[in-house]
Amino acid sequence: MNTDLFDYSLPERLIAQQPVARRDESRLLVVNRKDHSVAHRFFRDLPEYLGRGDCLFRNNAAVIPARLHAYRPSSGQVECLLLRPITPLIPAADSSTKDEWWCLLRPGKKLPVGATFGIKDLFSATVLEKTDDGLVRVSFVTQERDILSVANQVGEMPLPPYIERNYRKENGDLEDSEDRAQKHFDRERYQTVYANRARQVAAAAPTAGLHFTPELLEKLSAKGIASVDLTLHVGLGTFRPIMTETIEDHPIHRELYEINSSTQNALFNTTGRRIAIGTTSVRTIEDFLHKHPAPLGRDCLDEAALFIYPPREFRGVDALVTNFHQPRSTLLCLVSAFLCPGSTDGIAWLKEIYAEAISREYRFFSYGDSMLIC
Repeated sequence: MNTDLFDYSLPERLIAQQPVARRDESRLLVVNRKDHSVAHRFFRDLPEYLGRGDCLFRNNAAVIPARLHAYRPSSGQVECLLLRPITPLIPAADSSTKDEWWCLLRPGKKLPVGATFGIKDLFSATVLEKTDDGLVRVSFVTQERDILSVANQVGEMPLPPYIERNYRKENGDLEDSEDRAQKHFDRERYQTVYANRARQVAAAAPTAGLHFTPELLEKLSAKGIASVDLTLHVGLGTFRPIMTETIEDHPIHRELYEINSSTQNALFNTTGRRIAIGTTSVRTIEDFLHKHPAPLGRDCLDEAALFIYPPREFRGVDALVTNFHQPRSTLLCLVSAFLCPGSTDGIAWLKEIYAEAISREYRFFSYGDSMLIC
């Protein structure tokens, strides 16, 4: 299947740089697959489309403030993006601790194996390994419990590259009050209200969940709509465009996920519709059900390596809440498949839907508006 089928043109002005003032005031494009209709609403109207017995499946992964600004011994600047830990924490000989992560580093060419960088009185780091695809294995020694603790003190949220931020001035001066305010704002808004801080495992937000407020969740619960959680360790592969000529040749990224026993039971015993909040939830559910025909009777920790594209059937998702996705992305492939399961017709239909969203000035991508496909 040619990758060009999943391409479209988007005016740059429609890439949302900031979220709306209130989470549930984002717009909601509602797609009814049965009658092929489209409605234009607001996210606060979501309860009108759900009923008693329906169940929301949410990714409760919390985003790590994973972008660290550090320095080489020569005083050259380094940007380190924490992706995922490699080993459990290993006690060091002194009061500090040591741990290893896969990271992205800039400038990568100036940081060969053996190079060091850090922030005085916070951490030091050593490059241990570099892979052909740009990943870097880094060992950290900190005066805190671990490098994650440091990131929670001084790190920046790993906003995707299409959201433009420049917290630090080009001459290296400290950020001003406006920078600090924006940094604090992104820490709160690039995180779902139901994120579990004990599951701080994501290098990117499960953005379909950014539209929920505590009040909206209470309203849904009062209507008899359940919510259960799963955890997908969202990686940066979700933003990687498909560079191959055909979809089938794209090397899909792998991501860890966790599904506890109660969420597994909900997949098999929900009386209403199973509504996935975001493509990360879809990927988790479909990978789990592809491997397991029944609940395991125990919590599950596994790895998703599932590439969902047309014409795929879905085993465990009846409706989907999702944002508007980048051209030539694996997420666009997934949504196309969900529009018309078992068929390739969803590709053309999704292009029609996106064209209408563009004509109506919907806001796109992570901080943008949302869709309900039911």
